[in-house]
Amino acid sequence: MPEKITDLGPVMQLAYVPGDMAATARFWTDVIGAGPFFSLPHVDYDCVKYRGEVSQLDLSVMIGYWGDTQIELIEQHCATPSIYKSWRDEGREGLHHVCIIVDDIARARAVAAASALRVVQEFFLDGGELIYIDTGGGPGTMVEVHQPAPAFAGLCAMIRDAHRDWDGSNPVRSLA
Repeated sequence: MPEKITDLGPVMQLAYVPGDMAATARFWTDVIGAGPFFSLPHVDYDCVKYRGEVSQLDLSVMIGYWGDTQIELIEQHCATPSIYKSWRDEGREGLHHVCIIVDDIARARAVAAASALRVVQEFFLDGGELIYIDTGGGPGTMVEVHQPAPAFAGLCAMIRDAHRDWDGSNPVRSLA
């Protein structure tokens, strides 16, 4: 039987592209108890591609944890076409994508291609690579597959540990 996306690994992240980042972060911290969130403003990617074309994208993200599940909030600051802009242009809210971590992004690309799924957006950052696969249906129709640079694991561990020891104070913190 051919491999499926689920064979690549477990979901480790739920990602949202909200209309109001501050209000969404408050919801996650005040209502759900996730957090604290760490803000990475205007992330500087080595290269971004949208539908195969090189693109310039200005994004900020907030990352926090809800137990062992990472929660990511994404805000696009420019009008450049992207999976985030098209989502917001459609007036959509809610789960945008889920993420899995892999050791072999080439294998992930092959699994997607064998399932006739399209890679619609790609990011390259500090030796890591992220691809967004359009699964073609459902709420939150994207799967992010991330082969991270080595430093990413340490960053995630630091944010997860902050959640475990968090007393509810300072719910949004800057990593800039």
